[in-house]
Amino acid sequence: MSTENLPQSPEQPSRKPRVAVVFGGRSSEHGISVVTAGAVLRAIDRTKYDVLPIGITQDGRWALTADEPDRMAIVDRKAPNVDDLAESSEGGVVLPVDPANREVVYSEPGSVPKALGEVDVVFPVLHGPYGEDGTLQGLLELSGVPYVGAGVLASAVGQDKEYMKRVFTSFGLKVGPYVVIRPREWERDESAARKKIIDFAGEHGWPLFVKPARAGSSFGITKVDELSGLDEAIAEAQRHDPKIIVEAALRGREIECGVLEFEDGPRASVPAEIPPVQAHAFYDFEAKYIDSADGIVPAPLTEEQTAEVRRLAVEAFDAASCEGLVRADFFLTEDGEFVINEINTMPGFTPISMYPRMWQETGVNYPELVDRLVQAALRRSTGLR
Repeated sequence: MSTENLPQSPEQPSRKPRVAVVFGGRSSEHGISVVTAGAVLRAIDRTKYDVLPIGITQDGRWALTADEPDRMAIVDRKAPNVDDLAESSEGGVVLPVDPANREVVYSEPGSVPKALGEVDVVFPVLHGPYGEDGTLQGLLELSGVPYVGAGVLASAVGQDKEYMKRVFTSFGLKVGPYVVIRPREWERDESAARKKIIDFAGEHGWPLFVKPARAGSSFGITKVDELSGLDEAIAEAQRHDPKIIVEAALRGREIECGVLEFEDGPRASVPAEIPPVQAHAFYDFEAKYIDSADGIVPAPLTEEQTAEVRRLAVEAFDAASCEGLVRADFFLTEDGEFVINEINTMPGFTPISMYPRMWQETGVNYPELVDRLVQAALRRSTGLR
């Protein structure tokens, strides 16, 4: 029977992909995550995507927040927080746990839960533990929701500085000298653990950098110039993580390079150089985000050095099985060798951050960068891949 003369239903317009921008979190880098989210919300193409901002408070509540990027900025040297943006002090957002259902639900005590619609991709702009370390990525894998950035393994490796270095070494990338003190070592024999660090200093000299092993690259880090400052530095690192890593100071230039996933695979940006920051002992949180220390983009390197660091950045991306994006940080030593310091699987992503600036110089502006990351996530499935 012909259907030519039957009335035809009008075609339904295809729905725009829905992007949940998840930010804040329980780590000490909560405020910078909020600033990053503001930049992403401002840049994302609203004609192409529907956007749902979801903030995670510092006590772990998932809150429905205002879509107001102008409120997500550092003001008077104070970083913003999710509690100030949440639409309710009690309501919570719940992601689906059934891969066949991507509908997000919002509920408040004493009220009927409200469906917020399906989410097609999550853009998690969280930094540090409970967001950048594989925990959130594992939740999204269970939910069957695609997401921007590295998967569970790469996120965990990128967060733990010890295992990051072990992976790089196994792939032939050069890392600097380091020693790790695990919580059990400290609890079992504090004097022996402390001696382990002192012996390391005796071998490699002062200064040393004492760091939380599984925090971001901005908090809890102390440059220790002599033995008298060691105990205070250890205590500061342990405030952020009971496992600490101590690194020898490498003399040389700090060089960074961004990696971005394109349709044909990862590519590296032009590199940047972080010059010595006069008012700071090193490139810490205050230098990065409060005083906006200027990096040099592109870094003043030879063509051969530029090609080499770009190659090494992609090698680091592949070694850790990364996806989406990475910022790879290197030292260019006095003898001309690149030594990798660390990678960040969700680097600082504010407009003044080095990762977007390097890609801007490479020819990918901030809105295009956001779009490419979302598109890369939409191309991937969850699960083993």
